[in-house]
Amino acid sequence: MVVTLGSIGWPVLDRVHFGGSFAISPHGVGIAIGFLAGSWWVLREGPKRGMREEHLSSILFWALIGTIFGARFFYVVGHYSEFNNFVDMLKIYNGGISLLGGIAGAVAFAYPIMRRHRYRFLQVMDTAGLGLPFGIFIGRIGDLVIGDHLGKPTDVPWGFAYHGGNLSAFTCVNGVCREDLVKGAQNLVITRHGARLFSQTQGLIGHGGGVHQTALYDFLIACTLFLFIYLVMASRPRREGVLIMTFAICYGIGRLGTDFLRVDKRFFGLTGSQWSSAMVAALCILVLMRWARQSKRGRTRILAGPDGARTTQFIPPPEPSAALATTGGAGPRDKGSALQDTRRQKAVVALLCLVAIALVVVAWLVDSYLPLFFVWVPQLAIPAFLSRSSSRPPARAMTAAPERAPAVS
Repeated sequence: MVVTLGSIGWPVLDRVHFGGSFAISPHGVGIAIGFLAGSWWVLREGPKRGMREEHLSSILFWALIGTIFGARFFYVVGHYSEFNNFVDMLKIYNGGISLLGGIAGAVAFAYPIMRRHRYRFLQVMDTAGLGLPFGIFIGRIGDLVIGDHLGKPTDVPWGFAYHGGNLSAFTCVNGVCREDLVKGAQNLVITRHGARLFSQTQGLIGHGGGVHQTALYDFLIACTLFLFIYLVMASRPRREGVLIMTFAICYGIGRLGTDFLRVDKRFFGLTGSQWSSAMVAALCILVLMRWARQSKRGRTRILAGPDGARTTQFIPPPEPSAALATTGGAGPRDKGSALQDTRRQKAVVALLCLVAIALVVVAWLVDSYLPLFFVWVPQLAIPAFLSRSSSRPPARAMTAAPERAPAVS
């Protein structure tokens, strides 16, 4: 007997139909909006790191092509045995993409453009340190609408319960949704009364009142990571590469944990995303540790030198936005940057993120997917608000310096 404790859920919507022959997927809409919003952050932060807008536009264009290619290519590589022929591999409209593969493809396709314009790799990637978590934060809403990335059965109070609709990648008939996983080796069956996971060799291997909604976990991780980078890490100049490595480490560890809750093909006990996340996160941690040791040795040798002479060969790279730091924030006002944003701006951004999370809770309380579409409103209000507030000219001083009285001879 399954105890129904899964309390989060809403009827899902896999397609929005227009007439009898045309339909769009909220999943695709979410990805598109997420990419555009993430690109806005790159265009906003790039000029503060010495990059020109026309160059950034070219980089983003090729990054878009690379995202599409990489998202599908790496999914096919990880699930090669599930495809019958090459034509099936090209049918991306049938579903099957990899978020981490899309990021890898974007970097690979954009890198030649970075080098053509003589930009440093970490110089460009640091501009994506805010765009990547913000784009994921927006894109995951489409996954929640269609009921994608459902994980293992569970009885935890925040488990996702099925409330109706056609679940993504499932075959739903008379309120019973079934999905063949790992090329039929496992079967996940979800109904309004609970979820059960079957194995061809072991029979029933898991059951619960709901399932882990890993897209919801990713939504919360991306939101938290975006706020951390925006409010803390990007609040002052830092060594080039620190922002993007902070994202890679934090998000990689998050994916490493949530993928244990997914039902997916595994290689030596881990999914392809887990192996990728672990290797990238470990590499970034080692680089940051090496930089920290270099910086410490450099400071020690400088202090020990005679008469203040420099006795170390370690020269830290120029800090991003160094010009802004030395000029008190002076510079172009039409774009703004995370470094320049005031406390009021940052408080509004944090509030809008909380409103987005609150709308997901509303969808659960009213048992409807409709509030999920409105989650995009506070998310898109963030770039709109920052664009408007950053374009305002600096306020004049309220009091002018008193005029000096003429000298009396």
